[in-house]
Amino acid sequence: MTQSETAMTPILAPRSAGYWGLSLAEFVLGGAIVVAHNVYHLVPNEVPILFVLGIASIRLREGNWRAIGLALPKSWGITILIALATAVTVILVGQLVTEPLAQAMGLHTAKSAPTALGLRKGDVWSLAKALGVVWTFAAFGEEVGYRRYLLGRAADIGNRSAVAYGMALFCVSVLFGIGHYYQGPAGMFTTACDGLMIGTAYLLSRRNLWVAVLAHGFIDTIALGVVFLGLAD
Repeated sequence: MTQSETAMTPILAPRSAGYWGLSLAEFVLGGAIVVAHNVYHLVPNEVPILFVLGIASIRLREGNWRAIGLALPKSWGITILIALATAVTVILVGQLVTEPLAQAMGLHTAKSAPTALGLRKGDVWSLAKALGVVWTFAAFGEEVGYRRYLLGRAADIGNRSAVAYGMALFCVSVLFGIGHYYQGPAGMFTTACDGLMIGTAYLLSRRNLWVAVLAHGFIDTIALGVVFLGLAD
């Protein structure tokens, strides 16, 4: 395979006025799609839409597939350990901090993710189907759409400075919470906090998207396992 087949010249020079403006437009469009689907049900599910828009944008604007952040890591062992540590942190903070805080604020949960996926205690088939959705649609699709695409475009607006990435992380975490509108106010709040922690791990790992994908998958897998075993509703 030649270099021309794996890379292309970006359509806009990074940090140009056009690049900044297009990044802002993409972020606003992405945010509007999240709200339009989850709150108003005006468009189909946002995850496939953001995934396709993100892949196309990254390929056209950043010139190659490696820019997605899914190149083979230097060490799978370290990547998996970071992802596991992130998952454990998210779960512990959820149990000890964000969920109690949501209760203290009087927020309620409308529906849990395992329930929405149709998981039933002791039902192996429902567990298998839920795991399939978790590792494809949620862990892979949401991380590409939210963490890689929307967070990246939001950071572009501030020329990818440290402050820009921090603000982008906060804004995208809020959108991630809205993306779980069906879970009610408490679910949106705790999910936004989860997204903030996953996004932090993603940025600290030098935007290694495998860390975010694996951490997300581990978190959801543990949540499904707890319900499957009857340890939680």
